Amino acid sequence: MTTKKKGKQTVAFANPPSIAGHACVVGKKEGDGPLAGSFDLIEQDDTFGEASWEKAESAMQKMALTAALDKAKQAASTMDYLFGGDLLNQCIGTGFAVRGQDIPFYGIYGACSNMAESLSLAAMMLDGGFGEWAAAVTSSHFCSAERQYRTPLEYGGQRTPTAQWTVTGAGATVLAREGDGPYVTHVTTGKIVDKGIKDANNMGGAMAPAAYQTIKAHLEDLNRKPSYYDLIVTGDLGRLGKEIVLDFFHRDGMDLANFDDCGTLVYDLENQDVHCGGSGCGCSAVVLNGYLLNGMRAGRWNKILFCGTGALLSPTSTQQGESIPCICHAVAVETKK
Repeated sequence: MTTKKKGKQTVAFANPPSIAGHACVVGKKEGDGPLAGSFDLIEQDDTFGEASWEKAESAMQKMALTAALDKAKQAASTMDYLFGGDLLNQCIGTGFAVRGQDIPFYGIYGACSNMAESLSLAAMMLDGGFGEWAAAVTSSHFCSAERQYRTPLEYGGQRTPTAQWTVTGAGATVLAREGDGPYVTHVTTGKIVDKGIKDANNMGGAMAPAAYQTIKAHLEDLNRKPSYYDLIVTGDLGRLGKEIVLDFFHRDGMDLANFDDCGTLVYDLENQDVHCGGSGCGCSAVVLNGYLLNGMRAGRWNKILFCGTGALLSPTSTQQGESIPCICHAVAVETKK
């Protein structure tokens, strides 16, 4: 018998896992932004001392996971599971980062929704009684993402007004079956939404309908109003996608005064040349594991709905003229069970 399923897409945990540790690592551009004070490490060299951008991404994940484990006062060997992913082909950033960590590992791919997806699965695993400790980690790197999805930096291509800047950063969360808050209390698993957008430089427009669908499903499944949460935050729609989501809800007669987006928070949109804002797996990962969770521990927010968004395209699908399937997973984080 299903006892935890609420509505069509949401689960309510009987024993909400505790967020025992969280940390994030970023590059120089992110460190120049408005959230600098919330990051655990700001590296001035975007290579992170490595010989390639891809190896730099693995190095970031190792740093973030190590810092999160230290805050949780746990060794890597105590983790029952690790869920992680990135934007690179075959998730090599995470695969090589986890190499030698001696942790049972599930590699995932949800594009920029990876942080929410990995956190969802880790929380489900612990609430289900399959372990005592689990970790979630993800990353992105501006240079590796540009090389894979758009054009190598050496090409010097012109960025469109709707384009977003891939965050160079990694975030990690350590969950415990028992412990103090904040807690992961609910998860709403998203559905694929594809409205026919084919422009790979318009991620915000492509992902906004998926964000709207998941947030609406979460509220309906739990019979909640948006005001239940102190903050509803998507990641990473950027300025355009954020406006689209607000317009969708306005048409439903709801004005989300408590709504924001990781892509608009991580950079100074007026003074940093990022066009519509931040993107990439690392965008929502560093905002969650820095700014948002630090804010909850400081008492700024007690209830946050964290909604990771992802565009499930590839260079091959784009070249073949395919539209962009998108996803959004929502994770409710609360200071009390």
